[in-house]
Amino acid sequence: MKTLIHTDLAPAAIGPYAQGVAFQNLTFTSGQLPLDPKTMAFVEGGIKEQTYQSLMNLKAVLEEGGATIDSVIKTTCFLSDMANFAAFNEVYTEVFGTENPPSRSCIEAARLPKDALVEVEAIAFIN
Repeated sequence: MKTLIHTDLAPAAIGPYAQGVAFQNLTFTSGQLPLDPKTMAFVEGGIKEQTYQSLMNLKAVLEEGGATIDSVIKTTCFLSDMANFAAFNEVYTEVFGTENPPSRSCIEAARLPKDALVEVEAIAFIN
């Protein structure tokens, strides 16, 4: 049976979905936008700041679901402009490292919710 994940350390869902779902030994997150969970507004700055916030929101959902950044198996990353890929990758590398990174897909989306620059979702193993 699936378990819905909710944490106040990540933005509340802005639609009919859960922040994440745990099922057996896996945690699946919804896409995390660069919203400050307290204000529900985008963090100030550009792609680097938005990437960092999206990943911190992702981390909060993962941890609430019993997983960690280190147990992420796969991410799917959406960018509003592939020209931001190098800057996105810098921050992504700071968070996930290079020794044991997850598999990843990174695509340009025509438009992201609320006109975000980035959105990241993940599948992780529950430790």
